[in-house]
Amino acid sequence: MPNLNPLSLFNHQKAVDRRRRLVRSIKAKADAQRSVSERFADSLTGFFGTPAFLIGNLFFFLAWLLWNGGVLGVPVFDPFPYVLLITVVSIEAIVLSIVVLVSQNRASRVADLREEVNLQVSIMVEEEITKVMELLVLVLEQHGVDVSTDKRLQQMLNPLREGAVEQRVAKELGEVASSQRK
Repeated sequence: MPNLNPLSLFNHQKAVDRRRRLVRSIKAKADAQRSVSERFADSLTGFFGTPAFLIGNLFFFLAWLLWNGGVLGVPVFDPFPYVLLITVVSIEAIVLSIVVLVSQNRASRVADLREEVNLQVSIMVEEEITKVMELLVLVLEQHGVDVSTDKRLQQMLNPLREGAVEQRVAKELGEVASSQRK
């Protein structure tokens, strides 16, 4: 008979907590391993995504338009159609796009890593649940309960075949993609 010590439940909780810390720490580890350019891009993205940056841009453009529209009574350096302003805005858009893409690429790598860890944890959890079910079947059989006729239970007691699940999901995704093209 397996050891059903109630203290083992505390060990299980420690394992769950350890897994949660692992999944949370993936981003922290990835952040610590960022290159200088990734740190710079992340800090710029953090600043560019603020209301202060939006308001600063609005004030800058308003001041530019007032200055070069002749409203302020100062010499105009970029008359309508504001070619210099259009150039500045275009360069700003290019820089913003590149910086955001760098940050998104890094975030995507972190998400992929987190997804892989989640998959591995899910596989471990499935193995643990199967083991618990096996123990439960043993207890039921020791108490004279016949579980051999429960086909669903027998299926659940079989180990997970990751390859078969992957093929089934790929097939379903292929069917969904082909139905969306029609």
